[in-house]
Amino acid sequence: MSKKLEGNGRWESSRMMLPQHKEALIKRHDPAPEVVQVQKPTAEEHEMILNSILLPMMLTMVEKNGKEFEVSTNMLRRYYIAATQILMHRIHTEMVKNKNELKARKIKVFEDIRPDEDLNYKFICRGYEYPFAIMRDVVKAKISVMLGNYVKALLNNMKE
Repeated sequence: MSKKLEGNGRWESSRMMLPQHKEALIKRHDPAPEVVQVQKPTAEEHEMILNSILLPMMLTMVEKNGKEFEVSTNMLRRYYIAATQILMHRIHTEMVKNKNELKARKIKVFEDIRPDEDLNYKFICRGYEYPFAIMRDVVKAKISVMLGNYVKALLNNMKE
């Protein structure tokens, strides 16, 4: 072999292997590939995936409204700001708890950008990738219901 072709690892005849040959060699050494059973997400896990999408949106909305209260001249603004801070803390706590639970169950959620009106996401659940789309109107309705539940819980805690 000439000196120009030595040492680069690309043309040395003893090291060159085509991808087809590599696949055949791997199949020969491992004749029985393992069959992995894919377990679909449960209804509870779907709810957790939906929460991982909605809770950050809700936190952003509450934070934005809290900033509007800070610059308002409303007489009760201090109380609104305090309630907003408590609400943000609860949402954040729930977000962290949800995120940790998803991590423990090996579920990851990613935003998927598509040119339609829906919010598109995909999630990987135990090695399998699923698409997930939700309409903006459904997001608004779900956030409204969730926010109502948080405020209701906040008021119930204040009564006790």
